[in-house]
Amino acid sequence: MSPDVMSPDAVTGGCLCGAVRLRAALPPNWVAHCHCSMCRRAHGAGFVTWVGFPRDAVTIESGGERLTRFQSSAQATRSFCSRCGSMLLFQSGRWPDETHLTLACLDSAEGLEPQVHAYWSSRAPWADWSARELPTMDPPDHGGDVAPPSAG
Repeated sequence: MSPDVMSPDAVTGGCLCGAVRLRAALPPNWVAHCHCSMCRRAHGAGFVTWVGFPRDAVTIESGGERLTRFQSSAQATRSFCSRCGSMLLFQSGRWPDETHLTLACLDSAEGLEPQVHAYWSSRAPWADWSARELPTMDPPDHGGDVAPPSAG
């Protein structure tokens, strides 16, 4: 494992285009799937997996000028890359001492297992959370993950 990805005391991550890079000191406070309607709408997804860190544990290493902040409610601010649109951070007066990072923006999720489904009663009615398995597939030209373009 590269020291740039995860060390015993920190994890790194960033946006899709690579313009914004961040680091968070481990361990996190928690890891959770959020099913609230605001997170679902902001991410265009059935749920969002967040990692909650102490506020001072998260640092923007590069591309801070590319972060756009959107006040999504009276108490909450969501930050995303203004170049590629990747949603990265969430901060709220409800949890003033925390910064939440999307698990998907981290270079490695090793050891960061979700512990709870938050706002379960608000979950998307179309998301299949039953025990039934959906078929899986990969497109014919799928060669695995593709590296993002350079931040240039």
